[in-house]
Amino acid sequence: MSPFTPNALAVLEQRYLARNGDGQLLETPRQMVDRVAHALAAADALYGADPAVAEVAFRGALERLEILPNSPTLMNAGRPLGQLAACFVLPVADSLAAIFDAVKWAAQIQQTGGGTGFSFSRLRPAGDLVGSTHRAASGPVSFIEVFNAATDAIQQGGVRRGANMGMLRVDHPDVLAFVAAKSDPERLKNFNLSVAVTDHFMAAVAAGTDYALVNPRSGAEARRLDAREVFASIAHHAWATGEPGVIFIDRVNVANPTPALGPMEATNPCGELPLLPFEACNLASIDVGKLVVGRDFDWPRLGEWIDLGVHLLDNVVDVNRYPLSQIEAITRANRKIGLGIMGWADALIRLGIPYDSDEALAVADRLATFLEERGHAASVALAQARGPFPNCRGSRWEQPLRNATVTTIAPTGTISIIAGCSAGIEPLYAVSFGRRVLVESLDGRRLPEVHPLFLARARHEGWFSERLMAQVAERGSVRGLDGVPAAVQALFATAHDVAPRWHLAMQAAFQRHIDNAVSKTINLPESATPEEVATIYREAFALGLKGVTVYRNGSRKEQVLAFGPEMQSCPEC
Repeated sequence: MSPFTPNALAVLEQRYLARNGDGQLLETPRQMVDRVAHALAAADALYGADPAVAEVAFRGALERLEILPNSPTLMNAGRPLGQLAACFVLPVADSLAAIFDAVKWAAQIQQTGGGTGFSFSRLRPAGDLVGSTHRAASGPVSFIEVFNAATDAIQQGGVRRGANMGMLRVDHPDVLAFVAAKSDPERLKNFNLSVAVTDHFMAAVAAGTDYALVNPRSGAEARRLDAREVFASIAHHAWATGEPGVIFIDRVNVANPTPALGPMEATNPCGELPLLPFEACNLASIDVGKLVVGRDFDWPRLGEWIDLGVHLLDNVVDVNRYPLSQIEAITRANRKIGLGIMGWADALIRLGIPYDSDEALAVADRLATFLEERGHAASVALAQARGPFPNCRGSRWEQPLRNATVTTIAPTGTISIIAGCSAGIEPLYAVSFGRRVLVESLDGRRLPEVHPLFLARARHEGWFSERLMAQVAERGSVRGLDGVPAAVQALFATAHDVAPRWHLAMQAAFQRHIDNAVSKTINLPESATPEEVATIYREAFALGLKGVTVYRNGSRKEQVLAFGPEMQSCPEC
């Protein structure tokens, strides 16, 4: 019996499986697994080990959907392109030549299926003097438009939609224009935007004082703004459009594992990977929903999966064919990896623990601690066998590790479909919903999903009906729905059932033990206010998060996930 759901097979066929020049499929999902396992295991030979042993282990984990690497690895391992990393950060320096070098580099990366992040904070502000022409500079926002247009032209062959993160420091003179850049929903559609917020700015917000905007070209103060007014503008635009997000950049740099190499200024498109200029990172996620036994996790088995995941990702660093020599140099020197989890909401349901509960937070802390400790131990063991990462001396690690970072919580949007599990550490988006798949050949259609554990419980306990399932599809949530037992209502918490404080607390429970960062969305109802968004930012900063993203339902015309009238039928009934 195939482990893949119909939705997983649809995505695999459209995005991942090899095709010939005429578009005909050349492999099955099982053959894709064989291809990836064989390609990644080959790195073992570099260290005197038998690749056949690793290949068997990798194949087993992949075909049972226990561990899945990021999409470019599944797409490209063992194929001519060979670019396996998901996430890159590119520098954007303050000259026309440097800006268009970055555009070119981004095009080369996105053509291979990678996502790119940029800080535009080094660019002189709009209206500033350009010495070579004695004319006024157009500013960072105008150049972001250039990067956006380049992504439009590439669109990664229709396989993966181009993804970018654009960041600007909160003390850049163009910060207000940047914050408002996506007020027009048709603008910058290939970019996520985040403001790099400093500790100094947050202190000014708390104190109700102004703060300085600094011209990056000269280092001189340009003018001063009321911190609370800027903060309110960020919150208002995030309320209205879902953007910009907020990255607490000083906190990111406190955790920078290699501070001697310079500060981090940007992240990958989803915000979970702060990276140095030209760095790339490879991700993989463990489906922890498959590890629940009775009322607990199978901890020994989880430990084995973590060991294997670290091994697999370290091999990716060696096997990868890098799109730029600069990327290869620093990625091999730091060997950053990001092993995380998915299926968290599924695991809590199997454990009988509501997502929005103190018990869930305690389990999250225990799981994240185990991931951190076992992941680091696996990296130490690899360092003993293969050598530490070359930049380890001078890093913040007290003992030699193979990898400058080991853990990340990624969104796992597509690989969670393949695995048939809930995404990342998010609650269920809805008990029944439609997922819009951004693939040209799928024509943007929605893949209908209903949670299998809910369906199984309804049938087993005898309260299943077609009418009830239609109501679930219409509402998304089962809380307050007549006909669903109270205990089930509590257990099947959805993103909009969970109050912001629980979203934030869950993110914080994981972030305390994660080397990189945590991709997490704070979902809000359409009735939420800008003031509620501002409160979330304050609480996120107080909780020690590295960044936060809010999304108010309905604030964008198109949503990746949706529930409502178009989802009134249950496809599995």
